[in-house]
Amino acid sequence: MTDIFQQFYKGKTVLVTGHTGFKGSWLAIWLHEMGAKVVGLAQDPATDKDNFVLAGLADKITDIRGDIRDAETVNAVFEQYQPEIVFHMAAQPIVRLSYEQPVETYQTNVMGSIHVMEAFRRCSSAKVAVMITTDKCYENREQIWGYRENEPMGGYDPYSSSKGAAEIAISSWRRSFMHPDKYEQHHKSIASVRAGNVIGGGDWAKDRIIPDCIRALETGTPIAIRNRTAVRPWQHVLEPLNGYLLLAQKMWEDPTRYCEGWNFGPNAESIATVWDIASLLIRHYGSGSLQDASDPNAVHEANLLMLDISKARFQLGWNPRLNLDQTAELTADWYMRYQHEDVYSLCVKQIEQYLQ
Repeated sequence: MTDIFQQFYKGKTVLVTGHTGFKGSWLAIWLHEMGAKVVGLAQDPATDKDNFVLAGLADKITDIRGDIRDAETVNAVFEQYQPEIVFHMAAQPIVRLSYEQPVETYQTNVMGSIHVMEAFRRCSSAKVAVMITTDKCYENREQIWGYRENEPMGGYDPYSSSKGAAEIAISSWRRSFMHPDKYEQHHKSIASVRAGNVIGGGDWAKDRIIPDCIRALETGTPIAIRNRTAVRPWQHVLEPLNGYLLLAQKMWEDPTRYCEGWNFGPNAESIATVWDIASLLIRHYGSGSLQDASDPNAVHEANLLMLDISKARFQLGWNPRLNLDQTAELTADWYMRYQHEDVYSLCVKQIEQYLQ
């Protein structure tokens, strides 16, 4: 497979927390294809149709089941496998579920992240940690311009606020224990990354627009759209992963320059409504219809949210590769093919296609 990172990851031990999840499974596949020794720590995948399961990843990487809310489990994995690079993706990632499980959401997203950082700073082999949060970590004022990395953290719902709290904890741990000015003492580089609304093949999570669309398409029922006017920065899953991989490499090579917060979002023309992205998916899938299912009594979700990606563009040399239509096309393509093709090979083909 094409390796735009010039064999940087080959032979390195890389820990991916949340590797059974949607983004984590794609990252594990990409790393495995580049020759990394991938160690995954996560709970069981949510369904038998998850990308992790269909791609047979358990047989290709070191697959460890555990809960990041348990500090002993996290510490044991670091001690046994001595990772060099850490991508922390494990999370409770659903806004609506956070209203039902606020305590668990905070335990996972805040304390889980702290457990990972504590294990990271005590592990002598570990040099770089990329902590994945979300674009929803910002105090959302429904403004019409994108949020920059230096704007206040916050969040209305338990999910968003837990990610804002995680960002504050990451900043505190960096300044308190892994300050770039004292790098020669601790030899650690830690950064946080925030992506937009990530879509792509293999996502079956509840209350996410693409999985909801596919479930409706596969059963021949209209797609119920909860919030048709909500505006989001849509991007294919490979876009932010490309940014995370690039950032980790830069941190390894220049550990005191890049250890801060970073946005990885799409270009402005890929910022669109929920109704628009569902319509595009239908067009590329070749069938389906939409139904407005707005509920005035529904729990609060942000209506307008965008990221400013100038920093990643100019300081990392990272740029989105796909427009909105290509993003929808690549996503629909996976769901049209997964039932009759080898899913691991399908994912590798899509990574290759993305890199062309």
